[in-house]
Amino acid sequence: MPTGSSTEEPGLRSRADSVPLDWDAVRAHLAAHGHRLDADPPPRQFAGGLANLNYLIHLDGKPAVLRRPPMGELPAGAYDMAREFRILSRLPDALPFIARGLHLCDDPSVIGQRFQIIEYRPGLVIREHLPPDLAHRPEIGARLSQVLLETIAAIHAVDTRAVGLDDLGRPEGFLARGVSGWRKRGLAAMEDGTEALHKDVGAWLEANLVPDGPPGLLHNDFKLNNIILDPETFAPRAVVDWDQGTRGDPLFDFATLLSYWIHADDPPAMHDMEQMPAVEACLCSRQDAVAAYGRMSGRDMSDFRFHRVLAMYKLAVIFLQLGLRWRSGATQDRRYAAFTGYGTGILEFTHEIAQGRAF
Repeated sequence: MPTGSSTEEPGLRSRADSVPLDWDAVRAHLAAHGHRLDADPPPRQFAGGLANLNYLIHLDGKPAVLRRPPMGELPAGAYDMAREFRILSRLPDALPFIARGLHLCDDPSVIGQRFQIIEYRPGLVIREHLPPDLAHRPEIGARLSQVLLETIAAIHAVDTRAVGLDDLGRPEGFLARGVSGWRKRGLAAMEDGTEALHKDVGAWLEANLVPDGPPGLLHNDFKLNNIILDPETFAPRAVVDWDQGTRGDPLFDFATLLSYWIHADDPPAMHDMEQMPAVEACLCSRQDAVAAYGRMSGRDMSDFRFHRVLAMYKLAVIFLQLGLRWRSGATQDRRYAAFTGYGTGILEFTHEIAQGRAF
């Protein structure tokens, strides 16, 4: 959910480059539910992303965001608009930096998939590179580090019962299911010649499995480009992309953030994936981030290496799954061509972390 509302705003695609939707069908659906989809200005798709499609619309005279899954057949349980809408319709009662869900279309026949409409929060989104006007501000690294850590700690501190989300997900056995599930997915998507590496990492995870910590609310893909920031103070205006939200061990969610938190001397694949400009922004070290999160959350970090390895393995497998789409011919999008190499490189780094030779 990028920023800005002007039709000239660079975070918006041109109408010619936007994935078309049946806006007449959307308009009719919304009218039946007491809402007006304005024709002027016309809907525009936000740029960026490989998955969900987001559009800036005007609903009842105010800007809003229409969000739907990607085109084509979807994996079971993925891109769950109903789950995300449930979270976004309740979580703003606990956290001011959550954009509220306004409407869920639970009828896939309207545009081919369920979709939702979310409150629009304009602001600054920092993607794979630091904006040039921020690159020479000496305080930016410390400030962004603070925002990332304080924001994820606040999410993990939410009383899910108080906001009606206490039955979200299955916290019991969360980590064990993660190990089993990602091992199976990894072997299914692996690059030829890497089976031994997958088995070594998987065996390490099985042997070092730790008990689930006290459950909390998880974002499951929390990183810098999923936060809309105040461009002056860098305070969070919105945390977006909640379609994987659940409850489970918050240390795994924190480890997911840390998997994008690269150091200058990390292997090339960690830099090539371009998920978060940690080096450009001069974020604090991963070790300092772990210590700070432990202080903020009050959680015991002594077994954190397990969560770190599991989150890194998940990241490797995700890139391998994306790369498999290219290798199998399921997509012709050349952005996917390099993903197998990224996944294998991240897997090799994960093995180093598991063996205690890296952090």
